[in-house]
Amino acid sequence: MPPQRPSTGHAALDRRIGELLAACGSLPHPDLIRRMLVSVILMAHDEKRADLKIIASSLEELERSFNILEKYHESRKVALFGSARTGPDNPIYIQARDFARRMEQLGYMVITGAGGGVMQAGNEGAGRARSFGMNISLPFEQLANPFIAGDEKLLNFRYFFTRKLSFLKDTHAVVLCPGGYGTHDEGFETLTLVQTGKAQLLPVIFLHPAGSGFWDDLHRYVKRHLLGSGLISPEDLSLYMITEDIEAACGEIERFYRCYHSMRLAGPDLVIRLECPLTDEHLACLQEEYSDIVNGGRIERSGPLPEEEADPRLSRLPRIKFPFRRHRYGRLRQMIDRINGFVEVPEIAPTAPERGEGGRMPAEADPGRRGGSPPAPPTPEAQWR
Repeated sequence: MPPQRPSTGHAALDRRIGELLAACGSLPHPDLIRRMLVSVILMAHDEKRADLKIIASSLEELERSFNILEKYHESRKVALFGSARTGPDNPIYIQARDFARRMEQLGYMVITGAGGGVMQAGNEGAGRARSFGMNISLPFEQLANPFIAGDEKLLNFRYFFTRKLSFLKDTHAVVLCPGGYGTHDEGFETLTLVQTGKAQLLPVIFLHPAGSGFWDDLHRYVKRHLLGSGLISPEDLSLYMITEDIEAACGEIERFYRCYHSMRLAGPDLVIRLECPLTDEHLACLQEEYSDIVNGGRIERSGPLPEEEADPRLSRLPRIKFPFRRHRYGRLRQMIDRINGFVEVPEIAPTAPERGEGGRMPAEADPGRRGGSPPAPPTPEAQWR
């Protein structure tokens, strides 16, 4: 049964929406634009001005951040979180700065919260040209640090939820330096999104200076209380690492993308894109060791699927696919680590990340279709009649 067409409930208003969008010319995703406009019209008589302000500000913030991030979609990015209270002489600041500088040398861009402390260290280390700042408006003034102030990649947010979404949408690794409530919130939300499949699998690294042991107590708490009480699975510990070594943190990120490129959902199947092909022996090994996450069927090679045609640059990548038990993302992370262990170095230059992919839910990468070839684009008039 086809999905119901969004409607305001008033034929005349629906017709005017169609006329308005027809005047915009040919649009790549008219169905989604219609949905947004219908939602706006449905709220037009809402007397709660504060509710409307939240929606209006959120839409404006996301539109700007998505546009800026799209300009740099060819580069992989690392989100760097940590305290705003660490001065330039603090070992935490120095480590964050040196980590960001090293990641920039490896070809990554760095996303920070644009404030002081670890955020400033990240922008300083990566440099203005290779970093973003996502500033948050707070009851007390938080000015952008001098290493990103005035740059087009400085984005200002009223709401934490739009800021977090922008942080993670196109991020390919998350690194957390010591910090307070906000840093812990960002770390656990990232783990929640990865564990539940609402974000792409990506390296999550807790980094602290040598001898500080800052994150070690957190790890003990997770093992004793969360794992010990059966609130998480043993494999969920594979979703993050703790280290005091910058090179170990960088190596974790580099290894993750050694053979693995990205993934997406296509109906019941999970498709894993790879930088290099797997042998028959590799496939047999995966089938034997990870059959517990295969929901019937087998792990097999695959060509590009119709759902992936939105990004033809990825068509050359080899793939494997299998029906995935979607509550086992910790085991899936272990499987990706196993795949990356099959090769020492990729035989070809790394492929640019999928456009708009990064931290998003894999199924959201398609233009709204679940399978099959796309229809021919209708004329602007036909889109809305």
